[in-house]
Amino acid sequence: MFAPELLIGGLPTAITVSLRRAESAISGTALSPLKLPRFVTVSPLDEKLEPIFAEVLRRNAGEVEFHQAVREVLDSIGRVIAKHPDYADQALIERICEPERQIIFRVPWIDDKGQVQINRGFRVCFNSALGPYKGGLRFHPSVNLSIMKFLAFEQTFKNALTGMPIGGAKGGSDFDPKGRSEMEIMRFCQSFMTELYRHLGEYTDVPAGDIGVGQREIGYMFGQYKRITNRYESGVLTGKGLTWGGSQVRKEATGYGAVFFVEQMLKTRGLDFEGKKVVVSGSGNVAIYTIEKVQQLGGRVIACSDSDGYVVEESGIDLDLLKEIKEVRRERIAAYAKLRKDTCDYVPKGSIWEVPCDIAMPCATQNELNGVDARKLIQNGVIAVGEGANMPCTPDAIRLFLEADVLFGPGKATNAGGVATSALEMQQNASRDSWTFEETEERLATIMRQIHDRCAETAEEYGLPGNYVAGANIAGFIRVAEAMRALGVI
Repeated sequence: MFAPELLIGGLPTAITVSLRRAESAISGTALSPLKLPRFVTVSPLDEKLEPIFAEVLRRNAGEVEFHQAVREVLDSIGRVIAKHPDYADQALIERICEPERQIIFRVPWIDDKGQVQINRGFRVCFNSALGPYKGGLRFHPSVNLSIMKFLAFEQTFKNALTGMPIGGAKGGSDFDPKGRSEMEIMRFCQSFMTELYRHLGEYTDVPAGDIGVGQREIGYMFGQYKRITNRYESGVLTGKGLTWGGSQVRKEATGYGAVFFVEQMLKTRGLDFEGKKVVVSGSGNVAIYTIEKVQQLGGRVIACSDSDGYVVEESGIDLDLLKEIKEVRRERIAAYAKLRKDTCDYVPKGSIWEVPCDIAMPCATQNELNGVDARKLIQNGVIAVGEGANMPCTPDAIRLFLEADVLFGPGKATNAGGVATSALEMQQNASRDSWTFEETEERLATIMRQIHDRCAETAEEYGLPGNYVAGANIAGFIRVAEAMRALGVI
C-alpha cells in the first residue's frame, strides 16, 4: 500500500480554509470551525520545492484553485527531483508554474433590449514547449483568473500525456449563455472574438469548447475570426460542425475518453463495466457521452445532475430523453424528472454522491466532490472513481480514495479524450481530410489506453504502483520539462 500523504500534501492555512469554505458551499453545509472535516494530511514538500510553492502563493495571491493545482503537481514531483536533481536547475519548475502570457480584456455587447452589457474575457497561455497553445473556452459566471490559470496549468500536463504536439492554455468569460437568445449569444461571441482573434492562429493558439461553449458558440466565433482575418483557417478552432471542418467523435470525446480510461483501470483488477451501477454528475456534453459509453459497455447509469439538483432512476437513465432535454430543449434536469415521474426521483440541491454506486464519475465542475462525499461513496462500496471534469475532487477526497484503495483516475489523464480528439481534428484540418466515426473513435480509444499505461508505468517506476495521480503528474511533468530544457531559457 502506498502512502497518499506523500502525494496530496497539506496546504497552507489560508488555502485550506478557503477550500474548506468551498467544500462547505458545495455540500450545502454551514461552515463551523469546530466541525470541519479533516482536510489533508500535512506533509512537507521537497526542500527544493517548498520555496517555489511559497513564491507561487505570493505572486498569485487569492487564486485558490490555481494554488491547489500547483500543489498537487509539486507533491508528486518531489520523487522526480530526488532522483533527477537537474530538473530543479535553470528555474525550470518556476517557469513551469508561471504562464507564458495572461490576457484579460473587456467584452462589451448589446442585449435584445438595446442595453449595453459588459463581461470580462480571459486567455491564459500557459506553456507552448510541446506545440501551439491548446485548451478550451469556458462561458460561465464562475470564470475568473484563478480558475483560468488552474485549468491552463492542468491542460499543459493533460496535453502532454496525450503524446500529441500541443501546449496548454485555457480561456473564456464570465458571460452566462443560459437564458440568452440566439442573437444575444451571437453578438457576445462576435465581440469576444473581436479581441481574442489577434492572439490566435493554427500555429499559435487553438481554442476549443468547454462549459457553455458548444458547436453553436464555436460557429459564431469561427465566423467572426474568418470575417476579421479574411482567411478560412480551419485549424484555428476545434469543435466545429461536421459540414465545415469538424471531426467525428468531438462532442463525445471527453466522456468516451473518461470511460475508456476507467475501463483500463478496472481491467487491472479483472473487472469491467458489465452490470455495474454508475453515478455520473452533470448533464452537459461530458456527462451525456460518459453515460452513452458506459451503457454501451454494459454499465447502468442510475443518476445524473445539474446545478439545480439530481435525478435517480434505478432502472437506468433514459439517454435519448436526456439528450432531448439537454441538447435540443436546453432545459434543466428537473424537466427530465417530470417526464419520468413514475420511475425517477428528483432531489433538489443535495449531493448526488449520496447515491450508492460501484463507479463514480464526476463530470460537472471543479471541487464538486469533497471529503464528506468521498467518505459516503467509500462507505457505500465504490470501487472506482474517474474524473470526467477538471479537478472535480478536492485534495481531501483524493486522499481518502487512495487510502481506501479505490481505483482513482485523475482528470489530467481521464479528461484527456476531449483535447486528444481536438488534436485529431487539427490533423484532419491540416491534411484537408475527414475520418469516419469508427476510425476516429478507435484512435481515441488507443490514445486513452496509452495514457493509462503511461500513468501506470510511471507510478510503478517511482515506487507508487497503482497511484494514477502520481503517475499522471510525473509523466506529464517529465515530458514538458524535457521539451523546455531542449528549447533553452525562454
